[in-house]
Amino acid sequence: MVGGTDLQHPARDAIDLGDVLFALSAPDRLSIVLQLQQGPLTAARCTADGGPVPKSTKSHMLKVLRESGVIRNEPQGRNRVLTLRRADLDARFPGLLDAVLAAGADAGGGAAAATGAAGRPGANLDR
Repeated sequence: MVGGTDLQHPARDAIDLGDVLFALSAPDRLSIVLQLQQGPLTAARCTADGGPVPKSTKSHMLKVLRESGVIRNEPQGRNRVLTLRRADLDARFPGLLDAVLAAGADAGGGAAAATGAAGRPGANLDR
């Protein structure tokens, strides 16, 4: 870590297919990714569809997504901004992210994503 606030993110060529599939296999983590496909969110605004989760559980979910290369988690002032690493994932595994997200949304894994930007937590985040 640099300065205590920067987190490690794998380089594009180091993103592993098994790690990505594992990260996207849990419904709560998938629901976070479904929200992020609409655009960046602050970590505080990003929620799992299953209802409130303990802060430690949410931190672990974000860590798994970050370490697998699915999201970026970067400081912005006093907040942390989460973004989907779509370009990196599409370059590394073409079509994979679209297929997984479409299946997740169809299965009801993304109620927040299905509501559109107006119903999304953190929709007021400046992009």
